[in-house]
Amino acid sequence: MTELAIQTHGLCKRFGDLIAVNELNLEIPKGEIYGFLGPNGSGKTTAIRMLCGLLTPSDGEISVLGLQIPRDAEQLRLRIGYMTQKFSLYDDLSVSENMRFMATIYGLGSAASRDRVEELLNRYALQGMRDRLAHDMSGGQRQRLALAVATLHQPDLLILDEPTSAVDPENRRDFWEKLFDLIDEGTTVLVSTHYMDEAERCHQLAVLENGYLRQSGPPQQLMDELKGRVLEVNGPDLRTVKNLVLEVPGVQSAAQQGLHLRVLFTKNGPSGDAAISRLNEALPNRNLSIIQGKPSLEDVFVACTNGEDHL
Repeated sequence: MTELAIQTHGLCKRFGDLIAVNELNLEIPKGEIYGFLGPNGSGKTTAIRMLCGLLTPSDGEISVLGLQIPRDAEQLRLRIGYMTQKFSLYDDLSVSENMRFMATIYGLGSAASRDRVEELLNRYALQGMRDRLAHDMSGGQRQRLALAVATLHQPDLLILDEPTSAVDPENRRDFWEKLFDLIDEGTTVLVSTHYMDEAERCHQLAVLENGYLRQSGPPQQLMDELKGRVLEVNGPDLRTVKNLVLEVPGVQSAAQQGLHLRVLFTKNGPSGDAAISRLNEALPNRNLSIIQGKPSLEDVFVACTNGEDHL
């Protein structure tokens, strides 16, 4: 049986009349990267703050690393690393000062602190800027510092809330390579993102919308479930064609991507050759080429958050 790092049942959070998280049931295995994918306002950050013990649930149960949250939140904080959306270290301290200070907070002794700081300065390419103020670092450098600090105490679980929202693609790719290094060392990672390429890197995903868990599973499995429902339309005057396609029964969405139109049919609509035939019948004499497309994670996201593909 798979050992779980996080398990929730019926997790809810209400702020007055607003339900930020609604009946969230999660089973997150140890030793994997698990992703929360969703738009702004979907409940990702609220869920993460409850899992960390920083926010008290309105209803439901949470178990993290075998601890009951929020009851055991103080014990949990020494076993997790948490990296927030915004840089939360001290701008007026240097790289090494930030790391040494946080090592003290985590309870590392002076010798252990010194060795661990040196190890992480090298691992995250911070050695050459150890005396630089955090304020003077680039977005990618600050991100590496934040990750180094979050892993100072070698946590069992690392929780990252949209950690790459302010960095360039090259630094994002390097950041994810570092996460897989941590996985190899036995750390479990929970990360929220709205980048599709990042979501594809996760072992498993939870798609959130308006506080609800809409779909979950390995990214490839979620994409495979859409086979036959995605079509690519090539031809002239695609802007007009798009408006006509959206009137076709069974079409859930249509969006232009470069020189073709990408069409997604609903779960209960036609698929494969039947879907192609329906479009051809609805759009005669337009000199269109219609073929089946390979489902992407963006298609999964659209299907889950703009239609009927819900758990």
